[in-house]
Amino acid sequence: MQVVRGIAPLSSQASVLTIGNFDGVHLGHQALLKLLTAKARPLGLPAVVLSFEPHPREFFSPADAPARLSTLREKLLLLAAAGVDRVHICRFDARFAALSAQAFIDDILIAGLGVRHLFIGDDFHFGARRQGNFAMLAEAGMRHGFGVEAMPTLSVAGERVSSSAVRTALAEGDMRHAERLLGRPYSIAGRVVHGEKLGRSLGYPTANIQLKHRKPALSGVFAVSVEGLADHPIAGAASVGVRPTVTAAGHPTLEVHLLDWRRDCYGAHLRVHFLHKLRDQARFASLEALKAQIGRDAQAARAWFADHPNSTAPQG
Repeated sequence: MQVVRGIAPLSSQASVLTIGNFDGVHLGHQALLKLLTAKARPLGLPAVVLSFEPHPREFFSPADAPARLSTLREKLLLLAAAGVDRVHICRFDARFAALSAQAFIDDILIAGLGVRHLFIGDDFHFGARRQGNFAMLAEAGMRHGFGVEAMPTLSVAGERVSSSAVRTALAEGDMRHAERLLGRPYSIAGRVVHGEKLGRSLGYPTANIQLKHRKPALSGVFAVSVEGLADHPIAGAASVGVRPTVTAAGHPTLEVHLLDWRRDCYGAHLRVHFLHKLRDQARFASLEALKAQIGRDAQAARAWFADHPNSTAPQG
């Protein structure tokens, strides 16, 4: 899959296009991408996604922006797996936010991306002050010769599938529900970095995984499976949060204690699948109390995996 930063003034090739942030690439996104690729292949045109960085809500209101479900790298991997041929990452800044809806159609869709057919979500708005909508796109399509289709809402058990619904499930610790909306267990990927070695000193060494965003979509202690160390997933117990017993700095961390792995893994790129929430984060009176709780967490994770022997996520 080709990844392009920005949009050229004039496209050299027509495209079948969809637009969105695709945070998490949940089942609704996946259904939209299936329509995109199914339309593009018979036409012999690339299936193209236009996405934005940062998320528009991060630009307009950084303090109130939602937690990201996926990093840009994770999102691109998921889009590639869905069969997308090219992704344009457009920088969302003051200049782009001020672009009129008509200029977005003329300069971005028609000139820059050569749109032949466009798929959008049923709630898609665009342009300065969100003035553009489906009706405006449909009228432009009739004038300029490109098709426009709205992707109807996808529901699971009567609930609309959305990134917001996934965030709610994760915040509530309902990992099964998040998995139903995503079509896979929720996961975080990152590189193992050196930490303070506190877990090792307590007898429970952890892999400290770098978090790209300071506001994770979930917090607490979880039973997890970890890919990237062996030809099969490794079971573990993971803590996501600010470590209230250890520091007042407030920076979230992801620390994974691997239940049956004793080798160093510094520098490895791991994917952590969150399968079951064991407990919320808590502050303990001493490091000894914390050590005792980590032991209970490890035992709780082992017990959960014993009750769910087929729960470790497959690779791929």
